[in-house]
Amino acid sequence: MNLALIREAVTELQRRKLRTGLTLLGMVFGVAAIVAMLAVGEGSKREALRLVAELGLDNVLVESKAIDPEKLKDIRTRSLGLSAADGAAALAVVPGAVSVSMKKEIKVDQLVLGQRVVPARAYAVSPAYAGHGGLRLASGRWLAPADSATLAPVCVLGARLARSLFGDAPALGRQLKLNHVWLEVVGVLQDRAQSKSDFEGVKLGLDDERLFVAWETGRARFNFKRIEDEVDGISVRLDGKVAPDQAARVLQALIVQRHGGADDTNLIVPMGLYRQNQQTQRIFAIVMSSIAAVSLLVGGIGIMNIMLANVLERRREVGLKRALGARRRDVVEQFLAEALVIAVSGALLGVVLGAVAAYSIAALAGWSVAWSPFSLIAAVLLCVAVGLAFGVFPARQAAALDPIAALRSDG
Repeated sequence: MNLALIREAVTELQRRKLRTGLTLLGMVFGVAAIVAMLAVGEGSKREALRLVAELGLDNVLVESKAIDPEKLKDIRTRSLGLSAADGAAALAVVPGAVSVSMKKEIKVDQLVLGQRVVPARAYAVSPAYAGHGGLRLASGRWLAPADSATLAPVCVLGARLARSLFGDAPALGRQLKLNHVWLEVVGVLQDRAQSKSDFEGVKLGLDDERLFVAWETGRARFNFKRIEDEVDGISVRLDGKVAPDQAARVLQALIVQRHGGADDTNLIVPMGLYRQNQQTQRIFAIVMSSIAAVSLLVGGIGIMNIMLANVLERRREVGLKRALGARRRDVVEQFLAEALVIAVSGALLGVVLGAVAAYSIAALAGWSVAWSPFSLIAAVLLCVAVGLAFGVFPARQAAALDPIAALRSDG
């Protein structure tokens, strides 16, 4: 199909602007729906990966439950609650376990910097916590095992908390007072710009807004109630050779045994949450794809309709070309060129409209948008394929016309 045929097709379609424009709409909306769906779906997938990275795809988590004080007293007759000993047992028993991290929230009465009191949440954490949670430092260092061994009064700040306390000024080496304990800032985390506080119903860390001290420092220098769990959460990092679900079953059995069957913990498998999220996304994609397919089908029918109308109106033109020596193949190519122009134009306009729709949805619903070149090319090629497929029948009808009968027609 040469360039001259394309130019001729464009000229012919421009003579019927309204009819061509109405035919384009089905293709435009079909491609726009596909493009918007793919952009939002890809954005959602990347956002889900980013969110679950905080929990760790190779981690299995155990968290203590918030329990009513009266019920907690009864539970404590059977279980002492989540403890560091549970973490050590998990490391020894769970298949594929390579490390364990722990965290314990410190009740913040006040966080004082000079004359200012700043609201904050503080945690005592083990050295492996940063690696398990994918935390990265913007400056300084993370809490070292030596900090726990010496009960060092040092802390690491989340990025947002550091900005609240010090603005744009350097935070390293500064002193602040948490409750009754003076702490030196030795590190500041990178800002992860977390947009959500939960993923599939599981609360995320919001570590950007927190203060961290070494595990033993927190346990020794701050007060905790005797009835509380020693540990709020345990994270078990796997080596990647064992399926998280398999490791989770072993960990669940271990905790149930060690806690005397008490229902005082929650087990979280981040990989399972990610799969659950992607299953929801797949259902969404199937529904949207069905809508887009119907729209493309309507667009294809529209192309067939306009092409059949063109064949009826241009019977004398076709007969004249055949009489002057044009082959049936030439007639087929002429009408397919027109179908191709409509399909390509509809695809390109659909891409633009789909991009606008995707960013509009993202702005209104707070979703993420991401683009895959392969997906855009696939959407355009699908539209072109549909246009050509529905253009074949009218083109063959035109080529099958008898030249003499066509010349005698009124068309």
